[in-house]
Amino acid sequence: MSVPIDLPAGLPGLDPAWSRRLSVADATGTKHEWHLLDNGVPDPVGTLLCVHGNPTWSYLWRRLLAAAPPGWRVIAPDQLGMGFSARLPGPRPLEQRVADLGDLTAALGLTGPVITVGHDWGGVISLGWALAHRDQLRGVVLGNTAVSMPEGDLGPALIRMAHAPGVRSVATVGTPLFVRATTALSSPRLPADVRDAFAAPYRTAARRRSVGDFVADIPFSPGHPSRAAQEAIAEGIRSLDVPALLLWGPRDPVFGERYLADLRERLPQAQLHRYEGASHLMPEDAPQYADAVAQWVTDLSTGRYTVDTADRPRSAQPQPRGLGSALADRAADDSPAVVEVGGTTVSWAQLHRRVEHLAAGLAHAGIRPGQRVALLVEPSVDLTAAVYAVWRAGAVIVVADKGLGLRGMRRALHSARVDAVIGGAPGLAAARAMRLSATRIAATGLPAAAARALGVAHTLEELERAGSTAPLPAEADLDTDCAVLFTSGATGPAKGVVYTRRQALAQLDLVGTTYGLSPDDRLVAGFAPFALFGPALGIGSAVPDVDVTAPGSLTAAALADATAAIDGTVVFASPAALRRVVATADELTGPQRTALSRVRLLMSAGAPVPLPLLRELRQVLPAAAAHTPYGMTEALPVTDVSATEIGAAGPGNGVCVGRPLPGVEVRVSPLSPTGSADGDLTDVPGTTGEVAVRAAHVKDRYDALWATERASSRDPGWHRTGDVGHLDAEGRLWIEGRLPHVVTTADGVVTPVGVEQRVQLLDGVSAAAVVGVGPVGAQVVVVVVVPADGARRRAGFELADPALSDAVRGAAGTEVAAVLVTGRLPVDIRHQSKVDRREVARRATRTLAGARARTR
Repeated sequence: MSVPIDLPAGLPGLDPAWSRRLSVADATGTKHEWHLLDNGVPDPVGTLLCVHGNPTWSYLWRRLLAAAPPGWRVIAPDQLGMGFSARLPGPRPLEQRVADLGDLTAALGLTGPVITVGHDWGGVISLGWALAHRDQLRGVVLGNTAVSMPEGDLGPALIRMAHAPGVRSVATVGTPLFVRATTALSSPRLPADVRDAFAAPYRTAARRRSVGDFVADIPFSPGHPSRAAQEAIAEGIRSLDVPALLLWGPRDPVFGERYLADLRERLPQAQLHRYEGASHLMPEDAPQYADAVAQWVTDLSTGRYTVDTADRPRSAQPQPRGLGSALADRAADDSPAVVEVGGTTVSWAQLHRRVEHLAAGLAHAGIRPGQRVALLVEPSVDLTAAVYAVWRAGAVIVVADKGLGLRGMRRALHSARVDAVIGGAPGLAAARAMRLSATRIAATGLPAAAARALGVAHTLEELERAGSTAPLPAEADLDTDCAVLFTSGATGPAKGVVYTRRQALAQLDLVGTTYGLSPDDRLVAGFAPFALFGPALGIGSAVPDVDVTAPGSLTAAALADATAAIDGTVVFASPAALRRVVATADELTGPQRTALSRVRLLMSAGAPVPLPLLRELRQVLPAAAAHTPYGMTEALPVTDVSATEIGAAGPGNGVCVGRPLPGVEVRVSPLSPTGSADGDLTDVPGTTGEVAVRAAHVKDRYDALWATERASSRDPGWHRTGDVGHLDAEGRLWIEGRLPHVVTTADGVVTPVGVEQRVQLLDGVSAAAVVGVGPVGAQVVVVVVVPADGARRRAGFELADPALSDAVRGAAGTEVAAVLVTGRLPVDIRHQSKVDRREVARRATRTLAGARARTR
């Protein structure tokens, strides 16, 4: 047996005080020198036992040692033959490695409570220890790992390649290829000194022997010596009744989605957080995992393991029997329910009958209550019928619009674990390209060859026909899930937002009462998803002929044609769409103007709506009362304000979005000098902070984002929105920006929206964005403006001329370090109205780094 080598000095992020050695005898009496990292907490309240995989070592857990919850000890051993523990004379099979870990914890005197933390092949070893020490076990945490191979699975392709005998000796032992390739999987790329730190224990072939032995011990075949131990662990964890947390890097080419699905099936009690963008080395790619584990452990210690929903209000109004009750109320009505402009029109009676038959057909085809159905159908009668049929069947709709792009949709739908997909030919082709392992249902008939190629199992027509003679499913309980709606991705990867039926009904009730909607109203939805509210509200609806991925393509004529087609009284559209409507108003014919003159209500949301735009719209919609409800995917509406009320409020530091609606409470959490919102919730006027909302229609939770949900709901019953603003003395809410966009200068925080508004009042300026450049706490304010002649400029950033710079600095009301100009500002995908300040800041930083060369 070789003697372990000394730990090198200067490993980034590793405190040498954590390093220790321990000689431990195994069951045969043979002693082995272990190296481990130990934060050395005396008299701990519990221990985190962290087990690395192959070919990493305890260095993987350095952030967790640094972020350990108060009173918790963290122990991270190097497995024998690995890291800086002693080398072994021969292979160490799985069963022996589990026993080795037990020998170590016994020598350390661990008595519990213990939470195991495992990654890669350390996951199955840590679970083996957990099963053997149930009396000490308090919980399990797993990073990207696997405990079994799902039926028909051959194992991770990259590991199988390394497993081949002719390759293994060269790739894992003879050369550092396998060691170096593991850290090359990270996204983003790891710094060179961190990659070198992971490779430090494996500098020679002799020190890499166990790396190869570890790969050889992976039980791919049923007859493998470690297969029985692996299967016993895989089945054994089904009986674990302790809390579990899964932290996952979805871009992992080793342990992909099928292994995560298998773990979730075996540990149904597990909380999950997916770190979008992270790869195999999740603890490196998502450093914030350590804080998430620390918070989870603290929750276990304090009894707040699950999100506390006791303080969430419920609607005071009597609830209808289901999401389709308003549709059922009009089951005998032959007036239009949904109009496709230039296409099909269906009556309430036809839609109700089709929804019931489809619901029964879905159930007959195996769609069960609680299952998730992705909708990849263009706005149409088919989409509306599919949504309400899925709800009537007790299932859950999953909506990720194509504005996210194929990559964003793939990420969203894989995270939602959809069971079925309903789509047109393009949607089903996308599902195939996204490799969604779900039942595929064609919205319309397809040629047999195309249906086979797309893997179509059913069509809506077939399901409707089968459902005409099948029993209708029972109504779903109000507290079951009904929808997973994905955010726009404007401030990071799109998040899945889960609503229960009770919350959705509360939202519908609030919308209906706030705007006085009745069966006499008819909705024209310039933002297509909003049209799906129509049947649930009992009002007819139409969607203009517009590209759903480009709201700004809506013309006044298209809006008028949709309004005329359904005799619309209510219009909903994003600010980008309304700007285009105003710009094309001169093209309206007399009959089109007449149709628009009958609209009584205009609603716009998705981004702040400038008062001048609302005033200009009076020329297009002369009888419409203009309202701008404030909210987000997680809670809409929260407040409401009319154009008249905006004008009466006057200028202020931000956008006035009005007073909270009945049943809605709004508070703010004051900002610290570093821009974090750590203060207690308050409604003191003039206090700027993160906006928090409490209401019956606030989302139930984020899907597969435990850490995000925990942070957003850390005040029981409240949802922290990520928006920054303040309440005024009249109880009105003013939005000043997003929390990540707050500029933290040496003199304090600066919120962007108020500065942008003041700059945009300048002659010759059509748009502005305010960002911070530099490190947190020492940022400087940079203003990027789009001049009125911006359309003739490039999209790149350049330094503004002195006259414009002086004017901007004079209007800003705060110290401005630099003024840049551009032809257009980057905006969000969905509404094309929210400025992407992260991208603005990135471009501004790059421009200023080479500003001398870019000066005009």
